Amino acid sequence: QVQLVESGGGLVQAGGSLRLSCAASGNILRFNVLGWYRQAPGKQRELVAVISAGSWNYADSVKGRFTISRDNAQNTVYLQMNSLKPEDTAVYYCNAKLLFPRVADYWGQGTQVTVSS
Repeated sequence: QVQLVESGGGLVQAGGSLRLSCAASGNILRFNVLGWYRQAPGKQRELVAVISAGSWNYADSVKGRFTISRDNAQNTVYLQMNSLKPEDTAVYYCNAKLLFPRVADYWGQGTQVTVSS
């Protein structure tokens, strides 16, 4: 059973920074894709950033401000968030995806990020 535990959320003023962590049970090298998603009230869950096989992809809204990284030794994925804006307020979820032998998605419980103006 895969467990993903997020931490690092909180309340921050606009322009501030937070670093989210996602600790996985077991070796994260087995996952094909690791990423962060977010869901704001009344909105659908959206992709924030993903990392796979040495490549990174970001939502346009966070490019240049957020950075996704991984520490394989610690089985942890991070999301460094700088220059935060009120519109970044959401629950942030960690995701780990397997593509073989079939697609399987694993999610954390989410961590709240609130950016005040």
